[in-house]
Amino acid sequence: MASSRRPSGLIRRFIPYYRPHLPVLSASLACAALSTACALVFPLIIREITDLAVGGLGGITAAVVLRLGLTYFTLLLLEAGSRYYMEFQGHIMGATMERDMRSDLFSHLSQLSFSYYSGTKIGQIMARITGDLNDVTEFAHHCPEELLIGLINLSVSFILLAGMNLSLALIIFLAMPFLLFSVFLFKRRMRDTFKACRYQLGEINARAEDSLLGMRVVQSFANEELEGRKFEEGNQTFLRLKKRQYNVMAGFHSTTRLLNGLMNLLVIVAGAYFLSRGELSAGEFASYLLYVNLLLNNVTRLVDFTEQYQRGLTGIDRFFEIMDAPAEITDSPGAVALTGVRGDITLDNVSFRYEENGTKVLDHISLSVPHGQSVALVGPSGSGKTTLCNLIPRFYDVTEGRVLIDGRDVRDLTLKSLRGSIGMVQQDVYLFSGTVFENIVYGKPGASREEVELAARRAGAHEFIMALPEGYDTYVGERGVKLSGGQKQRLSIARVFLKDPPILLLDEATSALDNESEMLVQRSLEELTRGRTTLTIAHRLTTIRNADVIWVLTDRGLEEHGSHEELMKRKGLYHSLYSLYATREDRETREAAPQALS
Repeated sequence: MASSRRPSGLIRRFIPYYRPHLPVLSASLACAALSTACALVFPLIIREITDLAVGGLGGITAAVVLRLGLTYFTLLLLEAGSRYYMEFQGHIMGATMERDMRSDLFSHLSQLSFSYYSGTKIGQIMARITGDLNDVTEFAHHCPEELLIGLINLSVSFILLAGMNLSLALIIFLAMPFLLFSVFLFKRRMRDTFKACRYQLGEINARAEDSLLGMRVVQSFANEELEGRKFEEGNQTFLRLKKRQYNVMAGFHSTTRLLNGLMNLLVIVAGAYFLSRGELSAGEFASYLLYVNLLLNNVTRLVDFTEQYQRGLTGIDRFFEIMDAPAEITDSPGAVALTGVRGDITLDNVSFRYEENGTKVLDHISLSVPHGQSVALVGPSGSGKTTLCNLIPRFYDVTEGRVLIDGRDVRDLTLKSLRGSIGMVQQDVYLFSGTVFENIVYGKPGASREEVELAARRAGAHEFIMALPEGYDTYVGERGVKLSGGQKQRLSIARVFLKDPPILLLDEATSALDNESEMLVQRSLEELTRGRTTLTIAHRLTTIRNADVIWVLTDRGLEEHGSHEELMKRKGLYHSLYSLYATREDRETREAAPQALS
């Protein structure tokens, strides 16, 4: 893997993105060659005119001028046409490759497991999807062209110059490596600084996203200055890295400029020497100066391209850094679709530990939930209730044991069919930036307006939706910021109603709501769970008294289970938890009553 992240390895992995565009690439390279050839002919025309002038002005006839003028005018037209094709079709090719890479990147990101996102900042990912791939576009277009133009310029120039005076040509080309050496001397430093700047830009994006999305919390604590200082720290770090980058670039350019001047000086001195000895004609000396300046301009172009090359290579490196992140949860070979789902859930001797810290969350847990049964999971925070539910749709894979749906190991089922059979309602409701309708229809893309409204009615959401300014077409804001907690929760329930899954996982769906909203949502949930296999995680124990079975989960495993009445009679852990919760809830209700009356 390390070899594939070296520059040569990165280029080798990038080349397949050219394959769909080989006709355009070939035509673009042909245009680059033609454009370069046109530029190389100009010094030859100057040589001929100069030699004719030295031999006597009578040699410069109208016919000669017309012939040379028409030749050069034709070459200019060809160069203009070639340049237009390169600029237009070449850039389209690069933009299309950028689109393909962005699609591959997003597709891969959608397959990565929860563990990847728990350790990666979204701002960093966004920087790679946008800024990095934009640099890759320029790299994809210009890299082949610049390499070909450089190769043609160097080889053809050497042949033409050697034909005029081999000694002077050798002097010039023996001095060229010193110029090229300066390019490679700065190459690695430039790449390192570009990569550091890209990373820091991602950090700034992540910080800005975090602060802006949490702006309500920021303002409620009057911590605008604190967030400003945090942002400014990242901003100053970016400036320091930029200064380092520009320092390298300045050294790069000034060194190459100095060497360019020395090359011109070398041609003047050596050329004058050979001219004085009669080994070089005046026309050849003039064309030498033009060719050397052409070569130096070409080196300058390569220097400028080196910056672009380094940015592009950095973008490719960061692109493959994500593409190389393993998709831990994938369809196993021979995975089959889950069809005709009854909804029987079995956890067979399940253990689980997080790879990041090695902490064991579940240890040899076994339980069975027959189809249509409502099961509640209760217990102290950190006992693994949410983790247990996350194992059923394979958001994580078990470390030991098996999770079975209708007797089939979930690892033998396709992810699409497995997750398509499970509906989830969580405490932290996520609504997309769009309309009410778009958020509900997400549960069943392509559903009709009537189906969406029916789902909203069943979720108890239709009335408040119709009271919104534009009903189902009301924009809900970023993450549903324009709606209350209860409204957002009922929209998420409507989304699951529309999906109509046989299995439900409810993860503390009402714990963040006020009493009135909780009552409304609880009625919606009772309607939703009817006839479905349901696992409910709840901290408000009064909400799960009607569950068919209640399992009490602690860090020691499943300690007891039974109905609410059975567990209360046993006076075990559940009795203690429930009594403690009921006492606290009763006290909070009594304390809130006088405030409500006032």
